[in-house]
Amino acid sequence: MSIMHSNSFDIRQLEAFAAVMSAGSVTGAARLLGRSQPAVTRLIQDLEADIGYALLHRSGPRIAPTARGLLFHAEVERHLSSLSHIRERANAIGLDEPASLTIAATPSLATGVLPQAIAAVAPGLIPRHLHVQALAAENVVQAVLARSADFGISSLPLEHPGLDVHWVADAPCVVALAADDPLASDDVVRLADLADRRIITLANPYRLRHRIDEALEKAGVVPQQMIDVNASITALTMVRAGLGVAIVEPATIVGVPLEGTVMRVLDHNIPFLFGAISPAASPMTPAVTAIIDAARAVALAMPGCRLHESGGVEALADTVYGQTPLPEGIPT
Repeated sequence: MSIMHSNSFDIRQLEAFAAVMSAGSVTGAARLLGRSQPAVTRLIQDLEADIGYALLHRSGPRIAPTARGLLFHAEVERHLSSLSHIRERANAIGLDEPASLTIAATPSLATGVLPQAIAAVAPGLIPRHLHVQALAAENVVQAVLARSADFGISSLPLEHPGLDVHWVADAPCVVALAADDPLASDDVVRLADLADRRIITLANPYRLRHRIDEALEKAGVVPQQMIDVNASITALTMVRAGLGVAIVEPATIVGVPLEGTVMRVLDHNIPFLFGAISPAASPMTPAVTAIIDAARAVALAMPGCRLHESGGVEALADTVYGQTPLPEGIPT
């Protein structure tokens, strides 16, 4: 099979394919683009002929992406986004304005830290176009490494030789309760008191979740029912609906308090570690520096939050990953 009959893409073809994927139909894509349906169909056909494989399954009026089409769409989205940013930056250069800025952050930090941090920065430093992407932690790292984001704020671990870590903060997890929950009258909630409750918490086993599971095990708590979610705000809405109690990081609750829910301290310290990252050895604009500094100040305003000691590399690793097991035969 012949692949890639030319060395460049027609941007109209990529836009047509992206519109079809967004709308779910050629008719919808044509309306989005302000083109005729036959014109969009031809652009997709020409694109498929150019790359040498089918992007869409066709069954009468119905279409669905092929497996290759799904993979290619991810690349097209990144490419079109990059082109859009290039246009924005070109306009900013022509107007002698600050360049557009893209920030990647996990949903909890994009919700609970970034808005206040951006608001604290002098208006003259904020560019005309500011892009905030709420992504999974692993995707925040990849976006910063790929330089599709100027910097990121994410939960740990953040180790990578291609990253500069500007600060690391440590805030204790809290429990979110319905306002009328009997435990809401306590200033400190014991994990042991959650033994017979449905617990709502985060799903990712490689980040905060494993620290929560370790704390429950140490407290002798074996939850009878659990709901795991991929965003703290989802956990809070479930608490408000009466579905259980949530063990979450404090950023979302502090940043977006939900009526009908309350936050209480836990009797076990479950650390939520997060930090600010940028591409290694990349010069930072005044806007990036200002927002990173402001985000640190916002983070430190959370209950119990502290900056992690720069010299405590081993202690930080133990907190993130758990204690390193000793080799067999060495007494503890």
